[in-house]
Amino acid sequence: MKIPILILIALVCLGGCKPKDEEMDILIKNGMVYDGLGTNPQLVSIAIKEDTIAYIGSQDEVHFSAKTTIDATGLMVAPGFIDPHTHADRDLENPKESYNKPFLYQGITTVVVGNDGSSPYPISKYANLYREHGIGTNVVFLVGQGTIREQVIGKVDRQPNHGELERMKALLRQEMQSGAFGMSTGLFYAPGSYATTEEIIELGKVVAKYHGIYDTHLRDEGTYSIGLATSVKEAIEIGKESGMSVHISHIKCLGKKVWKQSDSIIQIIDNAIKSGLEVTASQYPYLASATGLQAAVVPRWAESGGKDSLFIRYEDANQRSWILDETQQNIELRGGPEKLLIVNAGQKNFVGKTLKELSESMGLPPNETVYEVLKKGYARVASFSMDPYDVENFMKQEWVVTASDGNTGHPRKYGTFPRKYKYYVKGGAIKLADFINRSSSKTAQIFRIKKRGSLVVGNYADIIIFDPETFGDKADYEDAFQLSEGLRYSIINGKMVIDNGTFTENLNGRILKKE
Repeated sequence: MKIPILILIALVCLGGCKPKDEEMDILIKNGMVYDGLGTNPQLVSIAIKEDTIAYIGSQDEVHFSAKTTIDATGLMVAPGFIDPHTHADRDLENPKESYNKPFLYQGITTVVVGNDGSSPYPISKYANLYREHGIGTNVVFLVGQGTIREQVIGKVDRQPNHGELERMKALLRQEMQSGAFGMSTGLFYAPGSYATTEEIIELGKVVAKYHGIYDTHLRDEGTYSIGLATSVKEAIEIGKESGMSVHISHIKCLGKKVWKQSDSIIQIIDNAIKSGLEVTASQYPYLASATGLQAAVVPRWAESGGKDSLFIRYEDANQRSWILDETQQNIELRGGPEKLLIVNAGQKNFVGKTLKELSESMGLPPNETVYEVLKKGYARVASFSMDPYDVENFMKQEWVVTASDGNTGHPRKYGTFPRKYKYYVKGGAIKLADFINRSSSKTAQIFRIKKRGSLVVGNYADIIIFDPETFGDKADYEDAFQLSEGLRYSIINGKMVIDNGTFTENLNGRILKKE
């Protein structure tokens, strides 16, 4: 059977044929290209026209000119990384920080904001703000359940009545219609922690109607309340009953009592996937987590109503001893005061000291020291309470993607993705293609981000080029503000953001729309 000539031409040109002599904006040649989908690299050229990948194919068949040509000899070419869990919104709203350099130099071209149940509100206001002053990376919005709850009933520890729940649903619809890709929860944090499973399911049904995802900081990542395994099961139940796909943020086994439980957690999730549910997770490659000191060790019931209410209870002799007892228990769950390092605080002389060191300098027990620190303002701690076995075990799962949880003071904001490459890819724990795929296309698939995350003709041109010898993190716990190294080029929406290692100061990011 003869193949019609038009079909034959189409087959020959599929994925790469362009008219001769057409001028492109950028041509990348001589690099080892990982497309974000496959397992093997290819030595192919990539041409960009405006904001789109226009050609991928043999270098010998390139018959067009380009305004800019990048010779990527000896370098790796990959889709721009998508970071599914950040707190970059705190930088993006500030015109002086909105270029997002800590993320850019990791190879990140798209950040997700609104995690842990706390989101910019309303989304429409912040989307307009970002557009007005420009942003360095693309942005995906989530709507925070805790934010919605606080809008309706504040930070109090009680259940909403029927009318309040309906108002929460209405606000959710508003935010989903404004472009949110899904709903996040921070069930470990107040006020999200005050919500029942049933409340989250009811809200989730609204999100599911917009085909949004459920991104959750579990109620317990250790043994604080209901336990790690029960919290994972709760997340799966919420997804099943509401109709949302489930994405577990920064999956971990937090605290010695749950070390080595990753095997059983993986089995729970694998069983849920086999039953037909869509369950995924993200992870950062560090042994220390980070959160607010108050969130880490203060009892949730004592926080009800906010910080002022906390200190009213603390000064009440009848409640003070209960608060201090539970605070001490929580400190021990984190590995003790020597494992809690202050990484950011309003009182600068606290930074770089452990809770134990502050306790000794103040002449107070660690639990009382917590409240003296909190009286001076906000403080963040790095908590060294994870085991290498669990970190690597989760990392190897095909449903786990890379995320930074980037926030000020912890080196993960500046180093997550390059660190994973430097220590776990080059160290042999995971394959390079798996690292790239689960930092790009897999994340795009989870969040349903169209035409990004893979190098395919017709996709938006979010492309990074890095040096395989030098790509790595520099930020550590002594200096968490060092940009990563080894990223040579970053192209976002077809325009150069990092050119041969130098930041161009171009703000090429966009607010991504849910399609």
